[in-house]
Amino acid sequence: MTESLKICVVLAMAIVRVAPVQAEEPARRPNILFIFADDQSWKTIGCYNSGPDWVRTPHIDALASAGVRFERSYLGAWCMPSRASLLTGRLQHAVRSMTMLGNYPGSKYDPEECRFFPAQLRQSGYHTAQIGKWHTGSDTGFGRDWDQQVVWNRPGRPENAGNYYHDQVLEFNGVARQVDGYSTDNYTDWAVQYIGDRGKQADQPWFLWLCYGAIHGPTTPAARHQGTLSGRTTAPPTDIVGPWPDKPAWLQDTAAWTRDDGGGLVMASKKGGDVVFDANRPGKSFDAWIQQVHECNAAVDEGVGRVLQALRDSGQLENTLVIYSADQGFALGEHGLTQKVAPYDAAVSSPLIISLPGRIGQNRVCRHPVNAPDLTNYLCQLAGVQLPWETHGRDIRPLLESPKASEWNLPMIMTHTSRSYGDETAQIPTDDRLTSSSSVPWYVLLRDGSKKYVRYFVKGELEELYDLAADPDELVNLAVRPEHSAELARLRRLAIAELRRTDAQFVDGLPATADVLRAVSAP
Repeated sequence: MTESLKICVVLAMAIVRVAPVQAEEPARRPNILFIFADDQSWKTIGCYNSGPDWVRTPHIDALASAGVRFERSYLGAWCMPSRASLLTGRLQHAVRSMTMLGNYPGSKYDPEECRFFPAQLRQSGYHTAQIGKWHTGSDTGFGRDWDQQVVWNRPGRPENAGNYYHDQVLEFNGVARQVDGYSTDNYTDWAVQYIGDRGKQADQPWFLWLCYGAIHGPTTPAARHQGTLSGRTTAPPTDIVGPWPDKPAWLQDTAAWTRDDGGGLVMASKKGGDVVFDANRPGKSFDAWIQQVHECNAAVDEGVGRVLQALRDSGQLENTLVIYSADQGFALGEHGLTQKVAPYDAAVSSPLIISLPGRIGQNRVCRHPVNAPDLTNYLCQLAGVQLPWETHGRDIRPLLESPKASEWNLPMIMTHTSRSYGDETAQIPTDDRLTSSSSVPWYVLLRDGSKKYVRYFVKGELEELYDLAADPDELVNLAVRPEHSAELARLRRLAIAELRRTDAQFVDGLPATADVLRAVSAP
């Protein structure tokens, strides 16, 4: 029996399906391990069965076999808002006092006005810790939100913000020092130590947010993995090279791929912007890029295996909720893109796996999407904590009890307001602030069943409507087709209603959309 199969069997045997999780007595509250990757497409994870047939992630796959895997989740459009939304339980447009400051990614917030849920866990008796990437204001919250921290504070040290994998300046409970070694492995080492130490304090539940920097650019594999996938090939997305009919204008200007003199697919020259954090270098072949991404992900998968083994060795697996996700996805050529932020699932949707032995069913798949505030609500419900501020999340406990429940009909919303938050979003800009993140303008994304609706905050821009059941690759924009006009109008109204529900100050100032209906035959 292979090691990965052994892990799957051990984890799966620990699961018994029971009723939905309710807030528990303090003595029985579970530990919470939230593993958070960076810029990760779900196609890089084997159990999603959407990437190349040679993809191997045995430890993450084992976790999925022991819990519920969500087909799609939408935590945020890029690194900072996804984290801010998780920590507050509010969508980006309603995160109070958060703002960019100075050199990117410099930022700040008022901790009295912008409170984070780990502080409430801490006040209720949890020991709270964070290890890895911090990207939510220069104030990391040590001593207020976190009992223990080893964090790479990118907003606090912009000069070190490009060091995703080596030579990081880290803050150990507020004290900074430079650390050698490969960051993914370092974070795993400290997480394993933390889990072992907490196992000796069985009377106190804990929450650990383990934030890897991988597989964000420059997407550097560990030395032991470099070249291990050399020669592997995969079929590129069908629309990796344009044109992209019936898509918004901004997409036509962001083509990241072209063909070389021999007809091979290579990265195109980057159009403006800072490439310090990227591995998007002109001339890199498509196959070389895909190999690099998966080689970089190998250390993350190994890290997941190590922390799960630490839980098992310390006797804590049975009472630990484990979540695996990422801040958002990352397009690997789909729609001509090599980036995040864009509202297409390939670019923005995160992997999401949730496991809690004995309380969540094993080896299940949920087709209903969730967002960051949903996860915040779930963690707090499970911990028996009531947040003293309004959040935007839904109660997703029924989805973990019955992942395929057909009666689930609550719409899901996510917004992208570039580098603006809270009151800064009250007025929709008409200058470069509208597209300051990867050239993608502000938008609202709505999921209602298999239907996906996107509205950009640009006057006269196309709306987008996709039926993900029939068109999972989002190739056919139904918004321009007359036979779908009634459904388009319904989803437009539903999106506006959800914006009002989630305190969007800009909702009454949305610019008019394009009035374009084309009589075309279905492909």
